[in-house]
Amino acid sequence: MLTKKWMSTVGALSLCAALAMPAYAVETESKPAEHHHDNSISGFIDHQELQKSLKKIEATSKGVVQVDVVGQSHKGLDIYTARVGTGDKVLLVQSEIHGNEKTGTVAILSLLKSLSNNSKQAKKIREEVTIVFMPMMNPDASEGDKRRNSLTWSEVVEDYPQLNDVAPSWNYLDRGISQSYDYGANPGFDVNRDFNPDLNYVPEEQDFPGASNKPGWFITPEAQTSRDVYKSLQDEFGNVDVFVDLHHQGLYYVGGTADPVTLSLSAQFVPSPSSPEGSKYAEYADKYNYDFSRQLNLAAYNELQSYGNSKFTNISLYSQGLDLPGTALGSYALNGSGTVLFEVRGQTQMMGQKEKGQLVKSVERGLSGIIEGVADGSVEQLDPEAYEDIPLTSYSPSF
Repeated sequence: MLTKKWMSTVGALSLCAALAMPAYAVETESKPAEHHHDNSISGFIDHQELQKSLKKIEATSKGVVQVDVVGQSHKGLDIYTARVGTGDKVLLVQSEIHGNEKTGTVAILSLLKSLSNNSKQAKKIREEVTIVFMPMMNPDASEGDKRRNSLTWSEVVEDYPQLNDVAPSWNYLDRGISQSYDYGANPGFDVNRDFNPDLNYVPEEQDFPGASNKPGWFITPEAQTSRDVYKSLQDEFGNVDVFVDLHHQGLYYVGGTADPVTLSLSAQFVPSPSSPEGSKYAEYADKYNYDFSRQLNLAAYNELQSYGNSKFTNISLYSQGLDLPGTALGSYALNGSGTVLFEVRGQTQMMGQKEKGQLVKSVERGLSGIIEGVADGSVEQLDPEAYEDIPLTSYSPSF
């Protein structure tokens, strides 16, 4: 098995300091929006800093990391991918589909530095896998430190006039306060409900307003961009082997303990197309590979458990029995990807940057377990049934 020396260059630093940003100037599209709660988010990465960091990493790597603009947000902010490796096993990792869930972006930038270094281990990994990171894939939400994007329903109807007489999609919010943000004044969509297993889907009025257990529509530019990157990788490699989505959640506990969850994992977002419950997805049965998803989650879990007697071991299994085809994870699982959900403790409106270093490091270490396991093939030796032994998430502590 490969060792973790490929992470050593920057790994130790990320526990005690935020990523240092280069001093040179670059063109930027906008200034960060003022945050709307009392918790500081200054230690996280805004869009300007993301631009600078990606350009610096690309230059320092001397071509090992390839950075591309792959789309724009509703407000015209660039959405980036950063690609590293030349192997025939491909992983797609995205962060900040919800803009108040920021640790994943910091972890991605740190991993890019590690994966592009000159160690033998990093070079070996790059020979085996191709990793495409999509950091801050919903930059409007990130700049506003909010969950949803900034697209309005009237703007959707301008693009899709066939929707003129239908109710807005269920994932659109234009009233009230949610997660400390006033969506009555600033409406928007939950982008992570705008995906569809049919990657060529075009919005049809009979599919609105939809529901949480029905597919989305690709009406937001952010979901469209993720979909387009996914499809381009399918065209290039035949299949996207692994998809990882980096999220945050509330404060929960490891089942049967009083330990606050550091992060939760999950492999399950839709019922198996081969089961009675999943029969509506039967056309995807030949692609769906739940066992591989479970193995990938175990690779992350085992890696974090290896740091015994620490909060890195406080890992739980996210709610199971889900039917969420409108999520990126659900749609991409049905299209043949092994899928992993990371749910780190606490959104920024709840906790700001409290324990940021440790939470970022948890994401890094979990991702490293997946990357290494795919690169050396060891993930395929894991017993997928062991996934069921991961402790469930609890809403309250057990004493």
